[in-house]
Amino acid sequence: MRLGTIVSIGASAVLGVGALLIARLWIPSHPPHVQSAQAATPPVDTPVVVAALPIPWGAKLDGHYLKVVQLPRDVAPQGAYSNIGQVLNQDGGPPVALQAMSQQEPVLSSKITGPGERQTLAALVGPGMRAYTIGVSASTAGGGHIMPGDRVDVLYTRELPQPPAKPDSWNYKLYGTTVLIQSVRVLGMDLNANPTSTQPAVASTATLEVNMQDAEKLALAIQGGGTLSLALRRPGYSEIEPVHRFITDDPHVGAANHGASANTDRQSHGAPRAPGDEGGGSHVIVVNSEAATEVHVPAENARGRF
Repeated sequence: MRLGTIVSIGASAVLGVGALLIARLWIPSHPPHVQSAQAATPPVDTPVVVAALPIPWGAKLDGHYLKVVQLPRDVAPQGAYSNIGQVLNQDGGPPVALQAMSQQEPVLSSKITGPGERQTLAALVGPGMRAYTIGVSASTAGGGHIMPGDRVDVLYTRELPQPPAKPDSWNYKLYGTTVLIQSVRVLGMDLNANPTSTQPAVASTATLEVNMQDAEKLALAIQGGGTLSLALRRPGYSEIEPVHRFITDDPHVGAANHGASANTDRQSHGAPRAPGDEGGGSHVIVVNSEAATEVHVPAENARGRF
């Protein structure tokens, strides 16, 4: 073997051993998290359609309202669109905004009308709910300050049955009020269904979002006479509170209903004293469900009871 070949092989071996030593010395000097970061797969982005500028409620969407941005796939909202054509090229034409959207806010299917839908009140009704309209006035609808999107309680007031009039007693009226439904959303006041409205206005009708059972309650209340009125709730307050029926005569104020059983709603209430009554007792109206009875209680038994 020639001397040059031997020298070349020896030099190669020395260089190889040196490279191994250098590699062993260099690799531990890099922190493990740097190596894992270099080896990690970069995040995958996905296209999402967002509002290019603020979109008002009821706006018919077109290209100048929309743009596409790239978002990490794991943060892209459910129901988002990946291209503008999916939003605009629907059966029935471009959709309409069911709620106001701010700039850069993702456009979701729940925020716009579906294929062929018009921007109507029906599109605002939630799944399983109904829109029911009742008549209101300035005094029964918050003086015009109740707006679409607010939550209200519905109160029902009516005249209660009275016992037959007696010759020696006064004839007066007895009224009862109960909270019929609590925490329902207002869909519209008259023809205004815009939840971003800020201008108070006196309406003659209010459209409420209720379930089927509450719609039946409202229908029965309207057919039964009396008055429906709305009590405005503060934003974000949706708790359901225990309530009692309140009964009063005219013009005196009665006491709140106490001692109601599961099947009987009772209220004892002192009636105005008839002329010629010498104080020998009290005339008491006992309301049991839908029936009212006038009872005379002697003074010795009535003292301290009411």
